[in-house]
Amino acid sequence: MNQQLPLTGIKVVEFSHMVMGPTAGLALADLGAEVIKIEPVGAGDKTRYLPGSGAGYFPMFNRNKKSLAVDLKSEAGLDLVRDLINQADVVTENFRLGGLEAMGLGYDELSKTNPGLVYLSMKGFLQGPYEHRAALDEVVQMMGGLAYMTGPPGQPLRAGTSVNDIMGGLFGAMAVMAALFERTRTGRGQLVRSSLFENNAFLVGQHMAQYGVTGQAASPMPARLSAWAVYEVFDTRDEKIFIGVVSDTHWRAFCEAFGLEELAQDTTLATNAQRVAARDRILPTIRARLAQLTRAEAAALCETANLPFAPLQRPEDLFDDPHLAQPGAMPEVTLSNGQKLPLPALPIEMDGHRLGVRLDLPQPGQHSTDIAAELGYDPQKVEDLVAAGVISAPVTEQHPASSRS
Repeated sequence: MNQQLPLTGIKVVEFSHMVMGPTAGLALADLGAEVIKIEPVGAGDKTRYLPGSGAGYFPMFNRNKKSLAVDLKSEAGLDLVRDLINQADVVTENFRLGGLEAMGLGYDELSKTNPGLVYLSMKGFLQGPYEHRAALDEVVQMMGGLAYMTGPPGQPLRAGTSVNDIMGGLFGAMAVMAALFERTRTGRGQLVRSSLFENNAFLVGQHMAQYGVTGQAASPMPARLSAWAVYEVFDTRDEKIFIGVVSDTHWRAFCEAFGLEELAQDTTLATNAQRVAARDRILPTIRARLAQLTRAEAAALCETANLPFAPLQRPEDLFDDPHLAQPGAMPEVTLSNGQKLPLPALPIEMDGHRLGVRLDLPQPGQHSTDIAAELGYDPQKVEDLVAAGVISAPVTEQHPASSRS
């Protein structure tokens, strides 16, 4: 659909790499903002070329963006970027502390000529004694209790995705949108910040609250005392399945669906508290019943009984998930080798529609000359900037795509 998106007309200049900064830009871009990614001249952002577990960073978090490849060590490059920012609504950055300030691209300097500017700075820590420390997602997972909660006792384990980077970027985008809304009343922008460590603390806040309420420390998830009797991964005849029974109604439906009449009729198992106390007694019976079924058979029974259940899947299995095959759930981007790759959309709907791809993944510097021209630079000056290596010329045409699927 070609409906106007919520952030249409908002211009964002993004200084970012890796995951946290690009995630914030992705959210703003998917919602309609014009996001211009600042990259080094030549090969561009080094994130494009990460191997192994980093190979998916760039394609996942950089759709719907334009690329301006510019030499920020040159005065001409800095002048161009300052001209761009003077016409922008938002700057986002997740570089090392003080890096942009040293180039005159910090909030205090930029807001002098653009007082309406909203400036998002994403770092490891907010204000406090850790503020100047370097941080990574794994660092804050270890120091913030998340790795402790994820692994079994004595074996801290980081979560299986970049949870703090991604959520830190999303909280940053939330702060940007709040500051833009406030600007409609005040006419002024502001500096907003998001971080990895405080994000991690927010994630484990429920466990902190548990300790505050009960006086009992939360156990690592693999060793926790479950709040429900049936909240487990079970073996079937072929593959594993998770089943959750979180109410008395669920319990009755579960017993009926799986032919466990003797458990349903046991009055000492009538309430959840009674069932939790009797877990050691009832789980062997339940496991034996599940072991008689295939995963597909168990899933069908859960579906019929309206019970929470889940097959255990790997990330690559999601490419074939029938729910994610629905229109708009997995918009495609084009990799540097020409391969089309479907990747998850933002997990929201607006007016019944998902947010899709308007601009494919940019090549390094793909939009540099167009952006310079839009700033009012005449064709000869643009040509001179390219010849001097101040900006990179575009490499390929952008792949067309629809704004909403």
